[in-house]
Amino acid sequence: MMHLTPIPSFPPVSDEFSARLERLRELVDEVLIPLEPLMLGHQQSEFESALEQVRARMREEGFWLPQVPTGHGGQGLSLYQHGLVSEQLGRSLVGHVACNCQAPDAGNMEVLIERGTDEQQATFLKPLLAGKTRSAFAMTEPGHAGSNPVVMSTRARRDGEEYVIDGHKWYTTGADGAAFLIVMAVTDPDAPPHQAASQIIVPADTPGYELVRNIPVMGETGWGHHSHAEVRFNKVRVPLTHRIGAEGEGFRIAQERLGPGRIHHCMRWLGICARAYELAGQRAAQRQLGPDRMLADQQTIQNWLAESRAEIESARLLVLDTAARIDRDGQYAARSAVSMIKFHTAGVLQRVLDRALQIHGALGMCDDTPLAYWYRHERAARIYDGPDETHKMALARRLIRDFAT
Repeated sequence: MMHLTPIPSFPPVSDEFSARLERLRELVDEVLIPLEPLMLGHQQSEFESALEQVRARMREEGFWLPQVPTGHGGQGLSLYQHGLVSEQLGRSLVGHVACNCQAPDAGNMEVLIERGTDEQQATFLKPLLAGKTRSAFAMTEPGHAGSNPVVMSTRARRDGEEYVIDGHKWYTTGADGAAFLIVMAVTDPDAPPHQAASQIIVPADTPGYELVRNIPVMGETGWGHHSHAEVRFNKVRVPLTHRIGAEGEGFRIAQERLGPGRIHHCMRWLGICARAYELAGQRAAQRQLGPDRMLADQQTIQNWLAESRAEIESARLLVLDTAARIDRDGQYAARSAVSMIKFHTAGVLQRVLDRALQIHGALGMCDDTPLAYWYRHERAARIYDGPDETHKMALARRLIRDFAT
C-alpha cells in the first residue's frame, strides 16, 4: 500500500493534523469509495441521495471546506495542508465533492471571498459555502485557443445599469445544475489584451442563457459535478453590480485563482496515482497466470510497479515543495515551480494510470474499477489550466533568462 503521510523535511505538521489525515484516509476507504459504483453506473438519483448523506457525514467529521478561511466557515488550512488533504480526497472519484472543495466551486469561492462585494457574498457565496448551490466558470471558447485566454469573442457591453452579454463557451465544468456562472467576457475591446475582459456573475435562470449540452468526453456524458457543458449567452442582461472587481480585471483575477488551483489539481492527481498504484499492486499479487505463477512474478509488472512508485514519490516531493513555497513566498515567486509541477505531474498521472490499466487487462477497460473513468477524463490533465507545451515554454523562457544574466 502507498501510505500518504506528510514529509518531515517540509513545514512541520502537528500530531493532531497527522491524525486528521489518517482519519480522512479511513473515511475515503469506508465511506467515499463505496459510492463509486453508483456514479460509474450512472445511477444519478441514487448517487445524489447517497452523496447528500456522505456530505453531511464529512461536515460532522470536520472536513467540510478545508480550503476556506475559518471566518467563512471553513477549516482555514494553508495551501500545503490543503494539498495533503486534497491528496487523500483524490483517491476517490467523489472525494472533493464530498467535502465541498471541488473545482470549479472552490475557485469561485476563493474569488468571491477575496473580491466579492457584500451583496455578492450574501447572494452567491453563502449558499455555495453551505453546499446548497453549485456554480460554474465559463472562460474557454470553441472558437479560440484555450491556452491564450486573453483572446475571446464573448462580449459584455454596457446598457445603462446593465451588462448585455453575447457569446459562446464550452467545457464549462459543472454548468449542469449550477445556480450561477462566473463568465469571462470582453468589456473593453479597445483596451490592452490583459485589461480587456471582466468577470461577471450570471444566474443560471437569467433569460438568454442556454445550456446547449453536456459534452461527451471520449464517449461518456456526465452530469452535475462530473460534467462539462457547452453554453450560450444571447443578449443576457445582468446588473453592473454582478461584475467581480474592477472592469478589465478579469484576466488578473483568473491568474490569481490558477496558481493555487494547480496545486489542488496536482495533489488530487497524486491521490489518483496512489489509488491506481494500490489497485495495480493488488491485481498483480492476486491474479494467477498458472498453477504456480502470479502476475506479480513477471519482471515487466515488477518494473512497472517500481517505476510508478518512484515517479509518484518524486512528483509528490516537487508538488509539496511548491505548495510550501507559495505559502512562504507568494505565488509569483513560485511561478516556475508551478509550471514544473503542472506538466510533470500530469505526465506521471498518465503513465501511472496507463500501467495500472494494462496490469488489469480487460478488467481495466470497463467501469468495474475507476481506472477507465480516470483514463478517459484525466487525459485532459495535460490540456486544461494551460497545456503542457505552454508551461514548458514559459518555464524555459525563465530558465534561459537566468543563463543569460
